[in-house]
Amino acid sequence: MSITAEPIFQIKDFTVVNSLINSWVAVLVILVIAILIRKKIALIPKGFQNVIEMILEGALNLADSITGLREKTLKFMPLVLPLFFFILVNNFLGILPGVGSIGLIESKDGQSLFVPFFRSGMADLNMTLALAIMVVVATHIVGVVYTGAWKHINKFIPINLILEIPRKIWKEKDFKVLLVNPIQFFVGVVELVGELAKTASLSLRLFGNVFAGEILLGVMASIFAYFTPIPFLFLELFVGLIQALIFSILALVFLNMMSHSHEEAH
Repeated sequence: MSITAEPIFQIKDFTVVNSLINSWVAVLVILVIAILIRKKIALIPKGFQNVIEMILEGALNLADSITGLREKTLKFMPLVLPLFFFILVNNFLGILPGVGSIGLIESKDGQSLFVPFFRSGMADLNMTLALAIMVVVATHIVGVVYTGAWKHINKFIPINLILEIPRKIWKEKDFKVLLVNPIQFFVGVVELVGELAKTASLSLRLFGNVFAGEILLGVMASIFAYFTPIPFLFLELFVGLIQALIFSILALVFLNMMSHSHEEAH
């Protein structure tokens, strides 16, 4: 398996890779299910609607345990819950028959290479990195909305700590600020570096687990294609669910953290 997604076709200057096709299919599946649920919503729930409402209520209760407020939960869930379902469907589609095993044989530099038409979207680092960047950007938007632009900027680049040094020295005769404030400024800059680490950890964790699962299934299928991979297929179903849950919960935790000021967070 290639660590990068393979190109399938071009739309002008835009290259469509197999992982992107799989993600489009995932979006289509989610859209169709959402439309079917919307059409069958009734005032008195029954059948499938009961299951959906039970899942939604469980998700809201889990989110409440993180945010502490249902009001915050209702604001954050329109981002977090679709993320969960998008990653989950992508992961589940990745283990269907034909995904990663149906494609074309291409010749490159005298070698024959197999290029599958479909590949799990989360097995592409570009996709997981895009999701991670989207989450981190969303957390900063939440930070600005909840705490204000000036407070949010000072959480990472504490300009106010430098600006207050002259006042504390001349008016309050507090000379400790010459030592304390530069240290606190440095800590703020370290938190800024932490935002980059947050993006890397979110994307690499999801990509690494899904990509490793694909390699594992490929190895097991090459040993004996009929029965050996079956236990590992169930394992990948579990891993796909857990990874979608971890990513969405971490996204919710980061959103909730940014909704507090620096003092409240501590």
